[in-house]
Amino acid sequence: MVPRAALCPRKRCPWPRSAPPPPLPAPAMGVPAFFRWLSRKYPSIIVNCVEEKAKECNGVKAPIDTSKPNPNEVEFDNLYLDMNGIIHPCTHPEDKPAPKNEDEMMVAIFEYIDRIFNIVRPRRLLYMAIDGVAPRAKMNQQRSRRFRASKEGMEAAEEKQKIRQEILAKGGILPPEEVKERFDSNCITPGTEFMDNLAKCLRYYIADRLNSDPGWKNLTVILSDASAPGEGEHKIMDYIRRQRAQPNHDPNTHHCLCGADADLIMLGLATHEPNFTIIREEFKPNKPKPCALCNQMGHEVKDCQGLPREKQGKHDQFADSLPIAEQEFIFIRLCVLREYLERELTMASLPFTFDFERSVDDWVFMCFFVGNDFLPHLPSLEIREGAIDRLVTIYKNVVHKTGGYLTESGFVNLQRVQMIMLAVGEVEDSIFKKRKDDDDNFKRRQKEKRKRMKRDQPSFIPGGQFSPQALGNRSSPQAISNPRQAAFEMRMHDRQNSTTSSSPNTSLTPDGSPSLAGGIKRKAEDSDSEPEPEDNIRLWETGWKQRYYKNKFDVDASDEKFRRKVVQSYVEGLCWVLRYYYQGCASWNWYYPFHYAPFASDFEGIADMPSDFEKGSKPFKPLEQLMGVFPAASGNFLPPTWRKLMTDPESSIIDFYPEDFAIDLNGKKYAWQGVALLPFVDERRLRAALEEVYPDLTPEESRRNSLGGDVLFVGKHHPLCDFIVEQYKTKNTEPVDIPPELCHGIQGKLTLNENAVLPDQTVESPVPMLRDLTQNSAVSISFKDPQFAEDFVFKAVVLPGAKKPAPVLKPGDWEKTNNDGRPWRPQLGFNRDRKPVHLDQSAFRTLGHTMPRERGMPGMYANAVPLGTYGSPYTRPLLSGQQQIPKLLSNLRPQESWRGPTPLFQQTPQRTAGAAPLLAWNRMLQSQNQFQPNQYQGLGGPMNYPQRPDDRMDRGRQV
Repeated sequence: MVPRAALCPRKRCPWPRSAPPPPLPAPAMGVPAFFRWLSRKYPSIIVNCVEEKAKECNGVKAPIDTSKPNPNEVEFDNLYLDMNGIIHPCTHPEDKPAPKNEDEMMVAIFEYIDRIFNIVRPRRLLYMAIDGVAPRAKMNQQRSRRFRASKEGMEAAEEKQKIRQEILAKGGILPPEEVKERFDSNCITPGTEFMDNLAKCLRYYIADRLNSDPGWKNLTVILSDASAPGEGEHKIMDYIRRQRAQPNHDPNTHHCLCGADADLIMLGLATHEPNFTIIREEFKPNKPKPCALCNQMGHEVKDCQGLPREKQGKHDQFADSLPIAEQEFIFIRLCVLREYLERELTMASLPFTFDFERSVDDWVFMCFFVGNDFLPHLPSLEIREGAIDRLVTIYKNVVHKTGGYLTESGFVNLQRVQMIMLAVGEVEDSIFKKRKDDDDNFKRRQKEKRKRMKRDQPSFIPGGQFSPQALGNRSSPQAISNPRQAAFEMRMHDRQNSTTSSSPNTSLTPDGSPSLAGGIKRKAEDSDSEPEPEDNIRLWETGWKQRYYKNKFDVDASDEKFRRKVVQSYVEGLCWVLRYYYQGCASWNWYYPFHYAPFASDFEGIADMPSDFEKGSKPFKPLEQLMGVFPAASGNFLPPTWRKLMTDPESSIIDFYPEDFAIDLNGKKYAWQGVALLPFVDERRLRAALEEVYPDLTPEESRRNSLGGDVLFVGKHHPLCDFIVEQYKTKNTEPVDIPPELCHGIQGKLTLNENAVLPDQTVESPVPMLRDLTQNSAVSISFKDPQFAEDFVFKAVVLPGAKKPAPVLKPGDWEKTNNDGRPWRPQLGFNRDRKPVHLDQSAFRTLGHTMPRERGMPGMYANAVPLGTYGSPYTRPLLSGQQQIPKLLSNLRPQESWRGPTPLFQQTPQRTAGAAPLLAWNRMLQSQNQFQPNQYQGLGGPMNYPQRPDDRMDRGRQV
């Protein structure tokens, strides 16, 4: 039988054959190096996640019951997913083969959410937020990143092809070049068909889960897809702010936010919620990658010489295959970070009462000076040079002098900020000189290290059968075969190496003899220095300010009016960013109109500068944002007449889409650290040009170009389900308030949804490999957050009734750092007293005997039945040549159990002739206990909230 995926070609597939090379992976947003600095300075904030793995019995994996207590020994109420941090690694991963098509991408996203859900196990709310149309201040950064990715991708492909041709011309050996369609990750932008299909797939996934997973039984799910304007993490923060302002909000709610952006830490602190945790993937730098030309490890494309690979033993086909290990997750405990900051920021002998919450807000504000998504960082402040510690020291002196804090609920006191900036400006000259000295010292140490390594390098290392083996290698050594021939090959290999080393530009012919035609020119290995980018600014020399303004802004430093304009724009940006973090978007149209920041010493007279923003501004529409951030190479995601505006020489906005542009390294070493000098988009000119092509939109394109809202989902066991179903029965078109007592205190407005998921109605699958939901019991409805007046101020305070978490840090934790020479590892789970399990040598020997030694390539994506944390492909033996087709397994479950049918994207293939029955699966199911309500079923408190123990660390231990 041919799978549906083969019969249904997808028109929306983002693999255009004429597309440019795939963009490089998007870097993590937020403050560069901030998380690394924070985790080293305050190491106890990190906790390794305890993850329950699916158990296997007779080759059958049992689904994980996420309704049981959390193995991390702490219970979370709300889980928020910043979905763009999930979409990117699932669609174009770096550590495993990429999905073959869009359907496999969707399944990979489902699996990732399953895994996060299994670790966190929220009991009240799951909030999924996908990036919608961003404010104009963020669009400039998105535009720079997309243009840069397109440019670097094309240059990398051209360089790769050039080196390939040179190697083949000199007789090198390379595997055949793969011709495959490329995935353009720029399609992960609001308004594209890909994002529209993703929203459909997530609606299907949520309905499937509410029908089948006991951990989702009483869960409220909110989906904010790409049609809802705003960045994902800021839509989440806006939801939290508005719920906190309601009288029914539980002040002891435990929040968990999933995302890799460093600015999520500042956003979590800005909520002033006492229980806030961030979960993210553990970052492991310097992962080895094979050469893109010869697929061998140990060198990059630029160093490839096309040499044949030596056979390295019996299982040589796996010699260069990367070990694909499952990514680990860590928790960042903001309550522990607050303990650190309380000690760091507490000041004695103040002329007023010390307020820790206000000082936390000031600390968040000062972090903006070292970088954010909306403003370039000040030239004198580098986080790697201790800029935040320097700012904190100056801040403490300023607070004593001014008698007050820098910020209040997202609003800035510019007079006090001016004092900090001018204090930094006084030491700018010494900062630049020290930076130069440190850089020179680093280069000197690297030069000495290269010389030492070259001097200590052995003249000859045997290879093949005689190659040295690592100590502790459990694999048995291979017997030596034909030692004479092996010794001869080693001598010849050594002779060739000595010949090529004496003449580095000489290549080898196919028979192994030196080629006289010359080879690829390479940098001499004994070169002590690498080419350095030209630095015209020379900040360490006198006159640095004049050179900076002349080179970066093309104006003279004596132009006081222009400098004040730059400073005013930067001050507006600081006020806008802080307002964005604490109150929401102050203006959708504002942006910083320069590529570079001023100096701290220029912040004179800023106390009188206005910091108000226009009211009533509106976001761009999705297709309009695509026109503002896409390069012409990604125009295939736009309607034809819109795309023409990017490429037609007669277009009135053709200057917005340069084919090439300069990248200013700005004192950095790598291009990705530089500044892309792109022209800023003029909003008025863009809208005027689009007015002519708006009539060309099809009804489908017009729908994708409209702004939408959030959708709320509940299952049949949720107290709110009957209330929502009644709204559809009465066909009430007016918005109604959510009864907070039915939804854990959540408040907002509900309105009927045109494409709603309704009970007893089939939910069609948007993924061909997954079946429709024919026995649906979930329901969805449009949801809108509580609304407030435009000038309403959300107070940045700890709410009354909030219980301060029990202290975690001990006296010895204050001295823990990664700089004392001792290895430091985060604890496992939230319980400090958890005893790790150790295996002795006999256990390792037993594992060595029982674990299979020969394995294929792991980490591949399934063709029909994807892997997951709740279920798995319970496959039966198949006849030769037969495809796997999902089939409903509800008849395998006990009828009296609450558990619904297995999630459709994790179902068992159809039974085939000659297949053995799944006896182990039936035995396992019948032995399972009935669904047991967890501790959150109890009532108590003013809004019928479950009573919590005083120590939140004991919550997970209740049964």
